[in-house]
Amino acid sequence: MTLKELSQLYYLNREIEMDKLRLQELEARALPGAQAITGMPYGPGAVDKVGRYAAEIADLRGIIEAKLRQCLYERSRLERYIAGIDDSLTRQIFQLRFVNGLPWRQVAACIGGGNTGDGCRKVVKRYLERN
Repeated sequence: MTLKELSQLYYLNREIEMDKLRLQELEARALPGAQAITGMPYGPGAVDKVGRYAAEIADLRGIIEAKLRQCLYERSRLERYIAGIDDSLTRQIFQLRFVNGLPWRQVAACIGGGNTGDGCRKVVKRYLERN
């Protein structure tokens, strides 16, 4: 497995968070109070903003659901790969970094034992080079 493959879960989670923020924005815009009601009749070229937002919201919810399913698949694949690592310390580093998404500094703090972020990163790099 490559570093890029190991990082997919992290990036998928970031995409989902961005999509959720976008969804919140769309839902806020689609609220009836968010629309300017002028009392003017609809004429040629009038746009149904609520209807447009509803379609965008439905599409975005579908995208988020698909990405959540992909996350479950990626997490399962990562956990199977990590379970195959013989060394306990290396397994912990992989779990904390690639499944939990912690930065190297926090990985080192969780591992303890005087490890540094750079040291943990090098453990991963060496393991991937060997396998």
